[in-house]
Amino acid sequence: MRLKKDEDRKILICCGTGCLANGSEKIYQAFKALLKEKEYNVPVMPHIKATGCNGLCERGPVVKIIPDEISYYHVKLEDVNEIIDKTVLNHEVIERLLYLDPDTNRRIKSHRDTVFYSKQVKIALRNIGEIDPSDINDYLENRGYEALKKALFEMTEEDVISELKESGLKGRGGAGFPTGVKWEACKRIDRNPKYVICNGDEGDPGAFMDRSIMEGDPHTVIEGMIICAKALNINKGFIYIRDEYGLALKNMQKAINDAKSNNFLGNNILGSSLSFDLEIVRGGGAFVCGESSALMASIEGKAGEPRAKYIRSAEYGLWGQPTVLNNVETWANIPEIIVKGSKWFNKIGNASSKGTKVFSLVGKVKNTGLVEIPMGVTLKELIFGIGGGISNNKAFKAVQTGGPSGGCLPEESLDLQVDFDTLRDAGSMMGSGGIIVMDERTCMVDVAKYYINFLAEESCGKCVSCREGIKQMLKILTDICEGKGQDGDIELLLDICNTVRESSLCGLGKSAPNPVVSTIKYFENEYREHIYNKRCPAGVCKALSTYYIDQDKCIGCGLCKKACPSAAITGDIKKPHKINRQKCIKCGSCIDNCKFNAVKVK
Repeated sequence: MRLKKDEDRKILICCGTGCLANGSEKIYQAFKALLKEKEYNVPVMPHIKATGCNGLCERGPVVKIIPDEISYYHVKLEDVNEIIDKTVLNHEVIERLLYLDPDTNRRIKSHRDTVFYSKQVKIALRNIGEIDPSDINDYLENRGYEALKKALFEMTEEDVISELKESGLKGRGGAGFPTGVKWEACKRIDRNPKYVICNGDEGDPGAFMDRSIMEGDPHTVIEGMIICAKALNINKGFIYIRDEYGLALKNMQKAINDAKSNNFLGNNILGSSLSFDLEIVRGGGAFVCGESSALMASIEGKAGEPRAKYIRSAEYGLWGQPTVLNNVETWANIPEIIVKGSKWFNKIGNASSKGTKVFSLVGKVKNTGLVEIPMGVTLKELIFGIGGGISNNKAFKAVQTGGPSGGCLPEESLDLQVDFDTLRDAGSMMGSGGIIVMDERTCMVDVAKYYINFLAEESCGKCVSCREGIKQMLKILTDICEGKGQDGDIELLLDICNTVRESSLCGLGKSAPNPVVSTIKYFENEYREHIYNKRCPAGVCKALSTYYIDQDKCIGCGLCKKACPSAAITGDIKKPHKINRQKCIKCGSCIDNCKFNAVKVK
């Protein structure tokens, strides 16, 4: 006879987008199939769950055994049988699959004891990696919809808004506007119907915070929106999700269907007087539709173009009606604030920014992934603590915060606290939470060009200053990178930046100059090297780079020769090598693979 499942023992397989790309779906299916084969040998059958993103994407696929507190990384399909035989059946730890601490070179059994996880505080991400996002019962077992019940039956509408105001929660989409103030402003408008919207568009390169929440804990977003509906007496809501987010769309729709089946959505929710329904709207992938008014225009079936910001959405939003719009992460915070109270939330963070912030930490950093930290943690703690420092032991050069419209901050900014005001004052921004780390092999002029190119393609074109100004910035930056830079280019760039910022209609145009202004502010010498000396110090701009090997430093290890895709490097083992400049394609593989700093750029 088959033995019953142990309610406490679980095998959690990360099936977030990152791990899925590395084969975690096959690993999940293999666990199910092999455990079924071995069920008569398993004393108590564990639950097998496909979870959302565990955060440490760089080391996926991730498998966790609960309550043993064992976490395995870089798990392969061929490891599944061994994990079952040794760990599931006999509680043995497989050392080679444990987290390897790069500093101490020791294996760590529990993910909670790693530097990456131990310094985080999870609020918005509290359930992700711990529950099956497709199973509403998992959410209910983790206090799911308890906040809604409290808001419906223990709090007045004014109580809910007051709790949000006192918590100090600011919108996590980038603007940082106080959430409770926004809700209160909408409530004061005496016009119906009113609408509530979740912004799940998230178009920043390298950003996947909102995506991971929708994929890994969709019910927390829904619960937050229903609580808002209760506070403002709203009957209809929309979740706007970009079309590329296939798994997020699937899991959010499943969660909406399950919430309706359990009377958390629909008529007279849980027997109360509140009736509220949600609908998903799929975005076409336009970056500008992350801007609130452009997003609402898209929901209405119009072109995704912004409107003047003196018209507040709380008064005239979707179809000209009062509307509350917050992003995914903001909604994920609401249930915890209602359950635990504003005083609890208010104690987390610093004086100007309360609570935590979710970031996607990517780029030239050892521990890439999804992190949630208290506001006020320094950039240094984030990059060199949680992130583990710069990959391949390169030197840190800059960090870009706030997405393509954010700024690039140098090494002297590492002690800055991560909060809305500090980053803004430094010439960058919080944005939705993208953190891109850059090392010595990054050309800051090329970085500015990359982001301006992105923004030029994504501008809706409504404003002449934005449409044409960004194009002109791109042309100047391209010329500089191609060795065609001229005297006065830096000053001209700054003039255009000022014009675009002052005369653009929406946040895209107003913040578009940030990558250019910040890189000129902190790395002007690099611009001057490109323009006046026709040289790219990082060796990225091919027209301005010539590679050579320092004969005194080269030991003839041959690593650069093996890495060269054009066979441009010659030399015998243990003898200095040389680069044939006619064959060299200036890809940088040699300098990236040299361990002795022998490959140079001039």
